[in-house]
Amino acid sequence: MSDKTELENLEQERLRLCDEFTAITESDSAVAQCYLSENDWDMERALNSFFEADMESVFDVEETEGERKKTLTKRKEAGDPEKTDDASETKRRMNSDNIPCVDLTEDEPACSSSISSSSKASNDGEDDSKLSLISWNVDGLDSLSLAERARGLCSYLALYTPDVVFLQELIPSYAQYVKKRAVSYIFIEGNEDGYFTALMLKKSRVKLQKSEIFPFSTTQMMRNLLCAQVTFLGKELFLMTSHLESCKDQAAERMKQLKIVFQKIKEVPDNVTVIFGGDTNLRDSEVSKVGGLPAGVTDVWEELGKQEHCRYTWDTKTNSNKTVSYVSRCRFDRIYLRPTEAGPRLAPEYMALVGMEKLDCGRYTSDHWGIYCTFKS
Repeated sequence: MSDKTELENLEQERLRLCDEFTAITESDSAVAQCYLSENDWDMERALNSFFEADMESVFDVEETEGERKKTLTKRKEAGDPEKTDDASETKRRMNSDNIPCVDLTEDEPACSSSISSSSKASNDGEDDSKLSLISWNVDGLDSLSLAERARGLCSYLALYTPDVVFLQELIPSYAQYVKKRAVSYIFIEGNEDGYFTALMLKKSRVKLQKSEIFPFSTTQMMRNLLCAQVTFLGKELFLMTSHLESCKDQAAERMKQLKIVFQKIKEVPDNVTVIFGGDTNLRDSEVSKVGGLPAGVTDVWEELGKQEHCRYTWDTKTNSNKTVSYVSRCRFDRIYLRPTEAGPRLAPEYMALVGMEKLDCGRYTSDHWGIYCTFKS
């Protein structure tokens, strides 16, 4: 092979790596080339470097110049000194060990005052045997107002006190913040680097037996399947969460990952209830193309009558967190249930979307709505 051909092949490979880097990080080609070249064109090292750099300011409050002037004016009127290191102070307060932990078994929200108590599903007189669950892509990669949005998540968890929580698109610092404050939950992470999923289990009601991570070998976006074997009030459950490959042009990879999810469900013994939840990025046609749901598996939203108010979990018409020039309304976030074949069976009872109230910062907790579900036996 000639030197010229080798050089052309090298250029093509580096262009491919840059394209892959920008797809994962949502950055531009200049940023991709910078991080890759600094890390000898090793993708894993470059991604780790990128996300670690981003984490340095992950909980900084990013204000516009106008917002900053308003903040300083308010401080001046109140007699407070004009601080020039607001972001650093916010980060310090977010990570301070002096902040009391939030016991998420409490009934009242502990964080944002923007969340109305009327949005909580009442637990008064409810049967303790019911399982409650929240699944939510919290958009940890968006650093804008992340401190406030993390507090917003904690408020919703305190408000609903779910037995199980599926989280997607966490970053290490966001996960650390939630772990420090959610002292009433076991926290299981789907990874340690970049961005990842997590499972949260209420210690008083859900007992962890075993957890495992199943990698998606052909993912270009660091995706995997996080599973946990648990017992809930003596019943065996198999819990699964994932963030399937994003973007319309990744349909083939997404369907391949969905097949893996379905295969894992099939492998679970029939006497164990399986619940899967997460940001699937699925279009209905893609589910049909892989042969539909496996026997015995139900889509909880469909099982509950396809209620219109729960249809769109990604809705740029209503959710203003992302500045886009188009309207997109999709049911990306889904919950699947496979009950046991014999004995007491869990059945879907209720579903609602959460996170639809703006926080004090003027943004929503995430660009996705969360899903809140209850199941009865």
